Amino acid sequence: MKLHENGAYLIQGKNVVIDSSEALKEVKGKTGKDIAKNEAKQNTIAYNILKNHNTSGNMEKLQIKFDKLTSHDITFVGIIQTARASGLEKFPIPYVLTNCHNSLCAVGGTINEDDHMFGLTCAKKYGGIYVPPHQAVIHQFAREMLAGGGKMILGSDSHTRYGALGTMAVGEGGPELVKQLLEQTYDIDMPEIVGIYLTGEPIKGVGPQDVALAIIGEVFGNGFVKNRVMEFVGPGVSNLSVDFRIGVDVMTTETTCLSSIWKTDDRVKEFFEIHGRPDDYEELNPGEVTYYDRFIEIDLSKIRPMIAMPFHPSNTYTIDELNANLMDILDDCEKRAEVSFDGKVKLDLKSKVHNGKLYVDQGIIAGCAGGGFENICDAADILNGTSIGADEFTLSVYPASTPIYMELVKNGAVAKLLETGAIVKTAFCGPCFGAGDTPANNAFSIRHSTRNFPNREGSKVQNGQISSVALMDARSIAATAANKGYLTAATEIDVNYTKPKYFFDKTIYENRVFDSHGVADPSVEIQLGPNIKDWPQMSALPENMLLKVVSEIHDPVTTTDELIPSGETSSYRSNPLGLAEFALSRKDPEYVGRAKEIQKAQKAIENGECAGKAVPEVGEVMGVVKKTFPNVGHDNMGFGSTIFAVKPGDGSAREQAASCQKVLGGWANIANEYATKRYRSNLINWGMLPFIIDEGELPFKNLDYIFLPEIRKAIEEGKHEFEAYVVKDGSLNPFTLKMGELTDDEREIILKGCLINYNRK
Repeated sequence: MKLHENGAYLIQGKNVVIDSSEALKEVKGKTGKDIAKNEAKQNTIAYNILKNHNTSGNMEKLQIKFDKLTSHDITFVGIIQTARASGLEKFPIPYVLTNCHNSLCAVGGTINEDDHMFGLTCAKKYGGIYVPPHQAVIHQFAREMLAGGGKMILGSDSHTRYGALGTMAVGEGGPELVKQLLEQTYDIDMPEIVGIYLTGEPIKGVGPQDVALAIIGEVFGNGFVKNRVMEFVGPGVSNLSVDFRIGVDVMTTETTCLSSIWKTDDRVKEFFEIHGRPDDYEELNPGEVTYYDRFIEIDLSKIRPMIAMPFHPSNTYTIDELNANLMDILDDCEKRAEVSFDGKVKLDLKSKVHNGKLYVDQGIIAGCAGGGFENICDAADILNGTSIGADEFTLSVYPASTPIYMELVKNGAVAKLLETGAIVKTAFCGPCFGAGDTPANNAFSIRHSTRNFPNREGSKVQNGQISSVALMDARSIAATAANKGYLTAATEIDVNYTKPKYFFDKTIYENRVFDSHGVADPSVEIQLGPNIKDWPQMSALPENMLLKVVSEIHDPVTTTDELIPSGETSSYRSNPLGLAEFALSRKDPEYVGRAKEIQKAQKAIENGECAGKAVPEVGEVMGVVKKTFPNVGHDNMGFGSTIFAVKPGDGSAREQAASCQKVLGGWANIANEYATKRYRSNLINWGMLPFIIDEGELPFKNLDYIFLPEIRKAIEEGKHEFEAYVVKDGSLNPFTLKMGELTDDEREIILKGCLINYNRK
């Protein structure tokens, strides 16, 4: 794999000219044409799709309107509640509400099914599409029924990626979907486009997760594709089945790219024909001479079975490399755990080495990444006639949709799997976010799913529990299962892959999926379970602000799972205050109490009471502030909390990572950088200030107070640097906070306190 930071020209989709001072001369020599770089940039597939969806008239400052929206049952309640508070009357574009996250997690009594009934009644009232539990995971339904060539889809899940089908899809926090429901736009600067040039063909036993992990391992740490669009081109694309491409594409989220798109061909055309939607196919190719801002060359024949060790998809090795350096790599994982969990629990992987081989406790093939037809068929072929054994090792397989499940039953793959001792379950995202198949304490699980963050598998550090996950391809998981839990690459197995043809049965969805066909019925009464609560009132940005630092996190990356845990807590996501009780619970159990304490000061002034009486410490701090700023007082002050994290927001698109902080009185985050564009957007949409501070020793510590004079005026004036003071030991110690560019709308959202206030009629 070769990474070219200075970009490249692609001629007729197959000849590569790496950018240099002589590049344009070489391009002319091959084509006979003079072409400017800016002109060639407009020949990417991505540029033309973005152009067709941009409403601003300025291709540097995009205002995108999407063709379709999709959400699942963790996010759609909050999204629709926010839109309702802003005057929603009808879904203006197709909006699919799937139920694939809270379908097995039986925490909270009737909460899960209450949320589902909320979704069904909203689909009827506002003119949407409702996919019942167990029918399909969000992204498989979108592939089967929504995606189309040249289209754009916005989803409230980070793995919203349908590029292999010619659809540019973006995963964002719920407020961005609210904007589309209110017929507003998705506003971004024109992203850079990274060409992913594929050659060769994968060897037998290598699957899509192997290719994906190889890419993630190369580009995550250096931010090579961060907030950019990955465009897959080159002759190697045609050597991959559509299922294989989909398996690579969905994992591009873990690179922190913004979106993805692939060239399309007759195999993609056949996919749409199989699914009864031939008119949704569009042939997509880069232009005759296309310029990519950055470029990656990948020889697919050189990819080998991969494993992403705990606790990140970028912690990658070939399985051969792991086996050759087993004890050293396991020791490194244990040390990472020691840092990540602050010594609260002890991960022991080295004890799983028996006679020089690594024994794993569990295998999972599931969800939008692993639950595809070809993955499961190949796994069944590897396991055919074997047994997973009667010891600790277990294997669970989750087909990504009921149509896939039915075809696997018809072609015998399910029988092959069940005979081995494996269990085949319904479409469910649980193993990917800690709501299903949580391993035993200190157990080690291998999964063809999307993520392996700390505790993502469901263990609770606060209860003394720890288990861990490594990501692998379904084929190598099956090979390991056939070896009764001893880690084995699929390339070591002699197997005849039968490659059965896929047949899609559309009657399954016709019988069970509610489709309004865009017709709203205002007479329908929305069914609100007792857990479904409105958002609390939120104040506008004050003139001056006093923040208390209530958590300080120095991990290299802080995931959204750590900001608000996944798993069983997801059942409370229709209750903003109820869910907020879990904020940072696995990372900093003191956070919620500290945030609530300083929030008392803000509530006091909102009620016309004295902040200093509500929180005596605040009175002392304000006495120091007033010595230098005598004009500050209750009529022009706001009080709240902030956290510091080095690089927060990797992972899920869940808006609750920000909204939970907001409803607990959070006014800001301070970071060296933000891991993703979507987390920063979530902060802004919830009226929180996304501050940046230069790397190095911090001028403040946890539990310190920070005073921000004239912060409202600074935001109104579009400043990028902000005067700040640490209030400590009776004095004000100045330092500087920074902030990246805000659009006019983003600035107004922050000034008004949140997106709900911005849109309130």
